[in-house]
Amino acid sequence: MNEQNARKGGISVETEHIFPIIKRWLYSEKDIFLREIVSNATDAITKLKRLESLGEIPATDRDFAVRITVDKTAKTLTVSDNGIGMTAEELERYICNIALSGAVDFIQKYENNDDGKNGIIGHFGLGFYSAFMVSDRVEILTKSYTNAPAVHWICDESGEYEVFDCDKTDGGTDIIMHINDDEAEYLDRTRIEGIVDKYCAFMPEKIYLADADSENVASADPVNETFPIWQKSASECTDEDYLKFYHKVFRDGNDPLFWIHINADYPLNFKGILYFPKIRNEYDSIEGQVKLYYNQVFVSDNIKEVIPEYLLMLKGVLDCPELPLNVSRSYLQNNTYVSKVSAHIVKKVADKLNSIKNNDREKYETVWKGISTFIEYACLRDRKFYDRVKGSILLELTDGSFATLPEYIEDAKETNPGKIYYTTDRSLQTGYISMLEKQGIKVAVMEHIVDTQFASVLESYNSDVKFLRVDSDIAEAVKGDGEAQNNEALVELFRKVSGNESLSVSFQILKDGKIPAILNISEESRRLEEMMRLYGMGEPGASLPTEMTLVVNSGAPLIAKLAEYTENNTDKAEKMAAYIYKLSLLSQKKLSAEEMQSFLADGFDILLML
Repeated sequence: MNEQNARKGGISVETEHIFPIIKRWLYSEKDIFLREIVSNATDAITKLKRLESLGEIPATDRDFAVRITVDKTAKTLTVSDNGIGMTAEELERYICNIALSGAVDFIQKYENNDDGKNGIIGHFGLGFYSAFMVSDRVEILTKSYTNAPAVHWICDESGEYEVFDCDKTDGGTDIIMHINDDEAEYLDRTRIEGIVDKYCAFMPEKIYLADADSENVASADPVNETFPIWQKSASECTDEDYLKFYHKVFRDGNDPLFWIHINADYPLNFKGILYFPKIRNEYDSIEGQVKLYYNQVFVSDNIKEVIPEYLLMLKGVLDCPELPLNVSRSYLQNNTYVSKVSAHIVKKVADKLNSIKNNDREKYETVWKGISTFIEYACLRDRKFYDRVKGSILLELTDGSFATLPEYIEDAKETNPGKIYYTTDRSLQTGYISMLEKQGIKVAVMEHIVDTQFASVLESYNSDVKFLRVDSDIAEAVKGDGEAQNNEALVELFRKVSGNESLSVSFQILKDGKIPAILNISEESRRLEEMMRLYGMGEPGASLPTEMTLVVNSGAPLIAKLAEYTENNTDKAEKMAAYIYKLSLLSQKKLSAEEMQSFLADGFDILLML
């Protein structure tokens, strides 16, 4: 350095001295300092390239790159670029005055020349001073593209600086951060690799990482990808490209179900890729992860404000150059651009679902089981979303097939018009399902918590449709010919053996004569009970009343025999009635230990009666 030409001064700010504030509170995560410094370096290269492309300066064939060097011995972390550089005057204006940013002048002069397609990060200024979060001294060696004399700037954490002419010959800028003892972790190459991988993995200029203390001084290949997949058009990308990117970024061993490539033009101007992850079972974590970028610079790991909360299971990246690099949650929550981005994402998701369903029904049915819960929940939360995807909502049926709501209703015109029968437990309710299927009635599978709530919403959106659990009523199609005969003696008998004096008992003739009786649960009262339990209403542990009806098949031979026993063998009648009642209970719930013991005992007694 040439000390004879040294100029001294103090950092000029428009408010009180803010170095202590920078050191403690500039960013919530200290790691971000490296993102800021590397962003500035890539910015400097982008600026020089822009000048070349506009013919402002002759084009060169130099290999543009940013180099990060860790030197544990010297306790320095250096970020170097071969970009635009600075003159002494520019350094004074852009670095020594925190309130100014060099990007402002540059953007005003050049940004509109290509319709803003190549955004400038441009955070020289306050972003640069994030270096002092981990450093007690920072040096800048810079040489402008104009071939003006190179400049060497040194500043300590007090804000006092010195500027010298220097003999730097190559164009560009070196930022040398003297890491303080408390932040020694930033002199570990592995630690720096992790930060670069998180914040700089897709920055637009090549980044190399070097270790001054290692035999393997520098990485042979760039540690970043300068043209990530979301910057390409969908036609340029293969399925393999999408899957490779997904596994690399999200470290998920499972392939996603499908993905959506977004390239929104003016006025939204954002790009991204969103993946529907594969959920192995309902107990898997459904927390997604959408990474937010600003012109390929990482901003946040999961900005929930940009994605509607009912689509938070999505994984992906969004690059939004209209947002500031250092965006706050309060800014996002009140920003009209963000709300428009969110609305556009909802539309793209709906369009993608409809496209797959309409163009590849077989594939859509394959992925439906993995996305149905999310789509149903989205429809619960957003009527507009439902209106967009209602033609692509499928009902899974117990025979393994799928049907849309209109398809089911059309198919059920003869057997169960306007009624959709469903099961919440195929194993437990197998008797009811079998009875319906024998009469050609298809049964939908609704085994998730959200399913029955979704059924209520579908009923409200479609006034001519009614969802009924298989045990809630007797379908006309399963009723036999003839008129059922009421039997008051059997009514009293079943009330006695059930222990419920107010048990509702009705008589029907069913086509399947082998079934002596079934238990029907009121659809309305059961849904109310489920809702109250779901929302923690009522007294803890209290059992809510449910309207139940024991439907006795008066056409069943077993019921005819039971009627005979009531006249001349009360003991046999009670044992048989108790056994029939518990059989009907088995299709509703698991018997308690006491109930099971009684059920088995009744069964043994009945066998002895034969």
